[in-house]
Amino acid sequence: MKDKVIIITGASSGIGEALAKKFSSQGSTVVLAARQLDKLNVLKSSLEKNGAKVHAVACDVSNESQCKMLIDETIRMYGRIDVLINNAGISMRALFSELDLDVLRKVMDINFWGAVYCTKYAFLHLLKSKGSVVGISSIAGKKGLPGRAGYSASKFALEGFLETIRTENLKKDLHVLVACPGFTASNIRQSALAKDGSQQGESPRDEKDMMSADEVASHIYTAVVKRKRDLILTGNGKLTVFLNKFFPGFMDKMVYNHMAKEPNSPFK
Repeated sequence: MKDKVIIITGASSGIGEALAKKFSSQGSTVVLAARQLDKLNVLKSSLEKNGAKVHAVACDVSNESQCKMLIDETIRMYGRIDVLINNAGISMRALFSELDLDVLRKVMDINFWGAVYCTKYAFLHLLKSKGSVVGISSIAGKKGLPGRAGYSASKFALEGFLETIRTENLKKDLHVLVACPGFTASNIRQSALAKDGSQQGESPRDEKDMMSADEVASHIYTAVVKRKRDLILTGNGKLTVFLNKFFPGFMDKMVYNHMAKEPNSPFK
């Protein structure tokens, strides 16, 4: 990845921030994108102190014109794109029967449409460089999670989109990676939306027992270098995906019982 140009959306925290640190440490030129430019500039300064080439762009991926601007600015500055990492995402927790539909729309706009917009405008540049499109999905994109209707829907949609892109371009050397971290220690649960659209504010899970964002980023980096097709992380994640193929009814009950144990679970 040395001297490759990498765009990372949702780079201001969590897995996105960890990916920026990992790729820049390997000599990549990194373009950081997120809504909060102040946080990006703090990360940018930190990375530059270590000799990294970094550029920060304020971008709300749910806004198509801002996604186009992100790609145009990257090409203007560096003339190429080698890897696009669609990492920006938001979660939610509520029963579908109680959910304000605007919450579901917002999750889809960021998690699904954000990836579509960025991929669309970066597409020809990635074909030219025979580069990589990466989608940060989730085990929730393999198995629908109760209380996460919008989140699971967005990740299922993302995976279907990327699988189609991969198949359409089999003969054009475009690499497409679908990465599915398990539960990762990050701020995604704190910023998750409740049924009315307000932020959850507190994680319902024990963060210290989860895989760190740095470890997730290291696995994703290796998968990009090796041009892997899929990446499923954590033992529980791999087991969930495997068992759901053969025992879906059993896994419905297992997932229900597991998620119902969360503090203040919306269902029991």
